[in-house]
Amino acid sequence: MIQTLFGSVEQEPSLLERLKSGVAKTRAGLVSRLEETLAGRKEIDADLLDELEYTLISADIGVRTTTEILERIRQRVDRHLVGDAAELRGLIEEHLLEILEASDHAPPLVKEPPAVVLVVGVNGAGKTTTIGKLAQRYKAEGRGVLLCAADTFRAAAIDQLEVWGQRTGVEVIRQKPGADPSAVLFDALHSARARKVDYVIVDTAGRLQTKANLMAELEKMRRTAGRVVPGAPHEVLLVLDAVTGQNGLEQARKFTESSGVTGLVLAKLDGTAKGGIVVAIARELNLPIRYIGIGEQVGDLLPFDAAKYIQSIFEP
Repeated sequence: MIQTLFGSVEQEPSLLERLKSGVAKTRAGLVSRLEETLAGRKEIDADLLDELEYTLISADIGVRTTTEILERIRQRVDRHLVGDAAELRGLIEEHLLEILEASDHAPPLVKEPPAVVLVVGVNGAGKTTTIGKLAQRYKAEGRGVLLCAADTFRAAAIDQLEVWGQRTGVEVIRQKPGADPSAVLFDALHSARARKVDYVIVDTAGRLQTKANLMAELEKMRRTAGRVVPGAPHEVLLVLDAVTGQNGLEQARKFTESSGVTGLVLAKLDGTAKGGIVVAIARELNLPIRYIGIGEQVGDLLPFDAAKYIQSIFEP
């Protein structure tokens, strides 16, 4: 089952196979290297641990998580709980799953629609594309959706959202470029309430985390949402480009500090061998990963399932 803002929905049966296809590069970059490192090795010595450290950090697992994994291995070796290098692959898999499950908590349950989802992130991360895919996914769950073009700083952003609205059959509430984003959001929320729409997905300006004025605008939007719809926004999803690796982690940290991020979307995961960034972000920020993007098509946004993600990487 998948947890949503309106409760549980059935998980698509092909999720594991689609994940395996989407993380093929990560599998090659992490598991294949692990297997090469461990092949034919029996003794767990300093050289082997050094090679494991290099492999894990190269996959963007993160220094902190890598250090934890190596320390766990050393402790088990010292206590004679593991004596064969071949067992280390399973130990690493187990630890990565623990990290992802520890940060995975369900979104708040919305009793009365609309559920308001703010989508934030820097330009180029795949934010507007993710919004279009989200709209399609919510519609597939049988929900009514409205898009809010609150990125009024760029006319192209409004036009791009309109294109996604047409592709998914979802109406876009918009104003002229340069309009007050909070005013657009105000209109969208009132429209959603009048029409009894389930979801309002809000596109926001692509913000560099260092731009204080843009962050202040985002906070104003949060206040506006809460005045019109009590409890809103119900989710603030930060879209990160998985290809950026550790830079994505720093973006996530800054956005979390200033914009109340409640969940993450990892876009373009199919384009990188460093899918370990998923683990690094979960470990460092203790934020749930809600969705991952694995392609360009409208249906290529998958709900994140920690167990299936690890399974797709480590199992044939």
